[in-house]
Amino acid sequence: MDETHFSRRMLLARGGMVLAASVLSRPVWAEEEDEVPEEGISPPEDLMREHGVLNRILLIYEETLHRLEAKDSLPQEPLLAAARLVREFVEDYHERLEEEHLFPRFRKAKKLVRLVDVLLEQHRAGRGLTDVTIRLVTPKALENQDDRRELADTLRQFVRMYRPHEAREDTVLFPAFRSVVSEAEFRELGEQFERKEDELFGSEGFFKVVDRVAEIEREFGIHELAKFTPTFVPRGKPTPKNHGN
Repeated sequence: MDETHFSRRMLLARGGMVLAASVLSRPVWAEEEDEVPEEGISPPEDLMREHGVLNRILLIYEETLHRLEAKDSLPQEPLLAAARLVREFVEDYHERLEEEHLFPRFRKAKKLVRLVDVLLEQHRAGRGLTDVTIRLVTPKALENQDDRRELADTLRQFVRMYRPHEAREDTVLFPAFRSVVSEAEFRELGEQFERKEDELFGSEGFFKVVDRVAEIEREFGIHELAKFTPTFVPRGKPTPKNHGN
C-alpha cells in the first residue's frame, strides 16, 4: 500500500467516515457476495418449515390417541379442524408442490428415484387415512367404541408413517434438491412457492396457518410449550458400602 493511499484512509477514519473506510478495505469475497440479490426463502426451507406445521398437527393427533386410549372425551370440532388442515395445507398444497416440482426433477435426473416412489406412495396412503379420519370425527362416531378404535388405529398409522416420511425428506430429499435444478430454477421455484401460498392462504399465508394450528392446540390444552418439559427428580449419589468392619 503506497503512502498516498494510506494517508487517505487515515484521514477518512479521523474524519468519522468509518463506513467509507470499511468499504475501501473490504475483502473481495464480501464484494462478490453483495452482487448476489437478496433471496427470499428457498424451496427446501419453505417445505421444511411447512413440516413444522405437520409436526404440530401430529402432536394434536398424539394427544387425541392418548385420550382415546384413556377413554376420555374429545373436542370434536378442533379435531376435525386439524384433519381438514391436513387435507387443505399438507396434502392439497404442500404435497402437491413436492409431486409437481420436486419428484419429477429427481426422476428426470435419475436420482433418489426409489425414495421418491416410496414418498409418493405414502402421500396416497396418507390421503386415504385422512378420508377415514374426517369420516370418523363426528359426535355420533366419537360415542361409538368401534368407531373410536378405528379412529385410534387410523391416527396411529398416520403418525407412524409421517414421522419417518418427513424426516427422510428433510435429511435426504430436500438437501439434494439443489443438485437437480439450475440456480435460476431454484430461485424461480422459491418465488413460485411463495406466490402459490399467498394465492391459497392469503398474504403471509404460512403464518395464518400457524395461527390456526395454535388455536387448535389451545382447544386441546396443549398450547403451553413448558408443559412438555420433563420434571426430573435427581437421584442422590449412592452411599458407598462399607466393606471394612
